[in-house]
Amino acid sequence: MDFKDLILQISGRIEKLKDNLPTEEATKNALIMPFIQALGYDVFNPLEVLPEMTCDIGTKKGEKIDYAILKDGQPIILMECKHWQQDLNLHDNQLLRYFNVSNAKFGILTNGIVYRFYTDLAEPNKMDNKPFLEVNLLDIKDNQIEELKKFHKSYFDIDIILSSANELKYTGELRAVILNEFANPSPDFVKYFGKQVYDGMFTQSILDQFTDLVKRSINSCINDLISDRLKAAIKEDNSEIPKDTQQSNQEENQDDDYLNRDSRIVTTEIELNGFYIVKSIIRTIIPVERIIYKDSIDYFAINIDNTWKNICRLYFNNENNLRIAFRDENKKEERYKLNSLDDIYNFSDKLVEKAKLYVE
Repeated sequence: MDFKDLILQISGRIEKLKDNLPTEEATKNALIMPFIQALGYDVFNPLEVLPEMTCDIGTKKGEKIDYAILKDGQPIILMECKHWQQDLNLHDNQLLRYFNVSNAKFGILTNGIVYRFYTDLAEPNKMDNKPFLEVNLLDIKDNQIEELKKFHKSYFDIDIILSSANELKYTGELRAVILNEFANPSPDFVKYFGKQVYDGMFTQSILDQFTDLVKRSINSCINDLISDRLKAAIKEDNSEIPKDTQQSNQEENQDDDYLNRDSRIVTTEIELNGFYIVKSIIRTIIPVERIIYKDSIDYFAINIDNTWKNICRLYFNNENNLRIAFRDENKKEERYKLNSLDDIYNFSDKLVEKAKLYVE
């Protein structure tokens, strides 16, 4: 089994096992130790993986780190582990203290689902406040798997990792800034674009007007890009589909494309969270790169490859009336009420059944 398959296998274990892991120790055994093994290290060999390594901090003696990964008898990676339900934001200071008194070059803070990777890019021998890489195994991307692979025993090279860490740190921070500007444009951001199309004074009322226009324009551009990519994929797939089926699909796709180009469409956080839950349920059946979504005014569709391979639709425009819908072979839709996002898991069998229709 190659490295990617190992990581995806661990990802698939999370949803199956997490509710049966009541303690931090159980989380370590079921989720974190398999992850360390996937990186090529023998978790039962203390010369490679040393549990409870002592990290004396000033006058505090006997402080211990959960795991230290060793090379030539010296720690190269420190791992601080928490229960899978723990918020990692509450615990990064603990890892920082351990890191600063050790010779390790990398620190990992994890709850078995999210893995945060730290080093000392800003100041030598002092752990950065922000991770250079954060990976959520329930929503892992191919490029993240490639970054994880650099920590594998067979490929581990400090210089190579540090080189990519520097780039990852700034691209990650830039991405966060860009996403925040897209969601909530700042006055400077709005003025930068607004002044290129408006010659008058930017009073507060004009700024308010352009803030809304910029936000809607961004959403429209993103939707157009997604729509264009989907159309290209559909066109390629349609070359292998019977003509009568193509005609039916084209009619539906035209309707969806029209909806997706409406600037009123805003993909919300709750819709994305619903998408991530569905993806986590069916990812053991369908490769994650094939699972996509398409937003419209009325519903949020989760599809395989393109718009005609539908898994389900989410009706989340009203957060007080959440519904999930499934379409049969005649495109007749049946909707079910959800009291919360967690209720999506009640439809796991139906989602898996739908996903199996598109296994290649």
